[in-house]
Amino acid sequence: MAERLQKIISRAGLMSRRAAEKFIVEGRVTVDGKIISELGAQADPQKNKICVDGQELTFGAEKVYLLLNKPRGYVSTAKDERGRRTVLDLVAEISARVYPVGRLDLNSEGLLLLTNDGELMNALLHPKFKIEKTYRAKIFGELTEKKLNLLRAGIELDDGLTAPAEIFLIGAGKNSTTVEITIHEGRNRQIRRMFAAVGCEVKRLTRIKFAGLTLEGVKVGKFRQLTPEEIFRLRKLTTN
Repeated sequence: MAERLQKIISRAGLMSRRAAEKFIVEGRVTVDGKIISELGAQADPQKNKICVDGQELTFGAEKVYLLLNKPRGYVSTAKDERGRRTVLDLVAEISARVYPVGRLDLNSEGLLLLTNDGELMNALLHPKFKIEKTYRAKIFGELTEKKLNLLRAGIELDDGLTAPAEIFLIGAGKNSTTVEITIHEGRNRQIRRMFAAVGCEVKRLTRIKFAGLTLEGVKVGKFRQLTPEEIFRLRKLTTN
């Protein structure tokens, strides 16, 4: 049965659907030896030979699900054009090709999932499922109750109004405040931009929870496999 190429590539576990669209536009996908660069193109994986960067797609490969405690100083991509360390360097012992589910920026740390299950990856990132992400943030600047309430209600950024957030004060020092904030959106550098919008700066940002998963028992720079029960719960969260 013919399907859109980006869906087929994602289902093969090679990358997310969004990443597949980029590869198609860049002319890095072929069907029966012919370069395809149109996003509307379709193919039948049962009848056509589909290759990405010359690698033929295969289906039915063992699915891998990893929970990584990302340190600062690593980018959340498979490759980096600037030669910086990537999160894949931290899971090099895993033979399967995995990809990060979403991103933590270079200077952020904490919980990051990696998998070759393209369908689950897309679902966890889809806005309709409102997957919760909790961060611990060290904030510099005066963080008043009025500012917190603005953030809780939703604040205007250059790409639109944010959804309401849950924010709890954890502690306050001489020059900084520590908070826990839970959101379900996935905009680029969203937490940092939210606090910047109220005149504060995020000095340290750690994701401590994602889709009900935590960092318990996973040291910084280390990872573990998800349990079958955890994978089941993730699938349940992303079922209509």
